Amino acid sequence: MADPALSRLQTLPSWLLGRAAAVGHRLVGEHLAEAGLRMTHHAVLCGIAEYGPLAQAELARIVRLDPKDMVGVLNELQGRELITRERDPKDARKNALALSPAGRELVRRGERLGLTANAELLAPLGPDEQRLLGELLERLIAGRH
Repeated sequence: MADPALSRLQTLPSWLLGRAAAVGHRLVGEHLAEAGLRMTHHAVLCGIAEYGPLAQAELARIVRLDPKDMVGVLNELQGRELITRERDPKDARKNALALSPAGRELVRRGERLGLTANAELLAPLGPDEQRLLGELLERLIAGRH
């Protein structure tokens, strides 16, 4: 009889968390696509909405995106007139990123779509289980930082 190594692997919390994350990313990605957004676009727009106006390097740190990748994302968002880049009044060598009115509306739409995707992800769980799962995941993450 074969060693059930794969079966054991597939019961490990790390494996299960990875699979659940993959399902969640797929669902969120599919829903955001309805608004013409990728997850990276949405994260950047949300970062600007919450912390803007701010410098590009600061935003890259906040959303944990490689600064080289940030340039392309910002160019795409600016091309769609979702963000503005203006000289930072605190440091003329930098640009301050802000949302345009269309960008603010897209953040709101993206948030609604993300909530719908997360509701689909968590639908097999009852309300108390959903709350508990969130608390447990927060504890796992907090325990590693």
